[in-house]
Amino acid sequence: MKNLFEKIISKKNNEVCIIAEMSGNHQNSFKVAKKFVDSCIFNRASIIKFQVYRPDTITINSNRTDFKLKEKDKIWGKFNNLYEMYEKAHTPWTWIEKLANNLNKKKFPWFASVFDNSSIQFLENLNCKAYKIASPEITDIPLIESVSKTKKPIIISAGLAEFSDLNLAIKTIKKKHNKFMILKCTSSYPAPENDLDLKSIKLIANKFNCSVGFSDHTIGNEAAKVAASMGAKVFEKHFKLNNDKKSIDSHFSMKLSELQNYKEQIKKTISLMGENTIRISKSSMKNYSGRRSLYVVSNIKKGEKFTFDNVKSIRPSFGLHPKYLKKIIGKKAKRHLFKGDRLIKNYID
Repeated sequence: MKNLFEKIISKKNNEVCIIAEMSGNHQNSFKVAKKFVDSCIFNRASIIKFQVYRPDTITINSNRTDFKLKEKDKIWGKFNNLYEMYEKAHTPWTWIEKLANNLNKKKFPWFASVFDNSSIQFLENLNCKAYKIASPEITDIPLIESVSKTKKPIIISAGLAEFSDLNLAIKTIKKKHNKFMILKCTSSYPAPENDLDLKSIKLIANKFNCSVGFSDHTIGNEAAKVAASMGAKVFEKHFKLNNDKKSIDSHFSMKLSELQNYKEQIKKTISLMGENTIRISKSSMKNYSGRRSLYVVSNIKKGEKFTFDNVKSIRPSFGLHPKYLKKIIGKKAKRHLFKGDRLIKNYID
């Protein structure tokens, strides 16, 4: 497990990695949170991710306009302000400690998003192997500096980032190490399919010379398959227990029972993409002889000239390459040739 995250963020990694994000999908119950973790393991998630914050580490309790939520937001607009929403959504740190210790005993990988220095210190005490910078924290350079000092792999979501934001964040990390990857992300919940810009996965990979994954906030798996076709190998997605209809993030989260199919669909897409080369596939080689070549199509006497009437390019491929057809027209046959003979160089004078 020590080098797992460095392997995941490596551009040479060819394995599909599914990061199962619990976020607020614990129904405010430790029993449910534990069940969630157990279900992640049962359904073969690659890694489990937590979010480590408290309301006061992410905002302040204020009813001023800046801290109010939009009333038209059907899901989160019911809360008076940001603080109240995060109070409902956060995972108590005592729960995270218990869950992390249990996962360590099972040698199952986990990591977490951090939101301030106290969460970093808390996770360092739990021997967290990697850290996530969430989309809204992309401009928190002091936080990124603190995370970089741990010299552990860092995964950054780019959902609320301009190019300049990403550039500054990566420059900050590189002052300490070069172990990072970027997740293409659309910070909308759920994210509309016409607003994903998944083509930019290749752009980001080239610009920052790093591995790029996909933080998937869409419904279903179609977007993930497209991301896979663009080169993504790491996929972060919010999951929930099958019967969860009341957690704060349940409205855009995938059922854990669908995780295996999600992963298989991604793997199938990657398999369909194949290699970045022009070649005759192994399965096609059995039909290689179906290509055309030059054959005698009517009897030719020794010394008789080859013409377009007695030699043609036809299937199969055991005769001369068709590119020689014009060159041999007008030349003479060295021997008697019969309809159906392969035309080879030794027969041409």
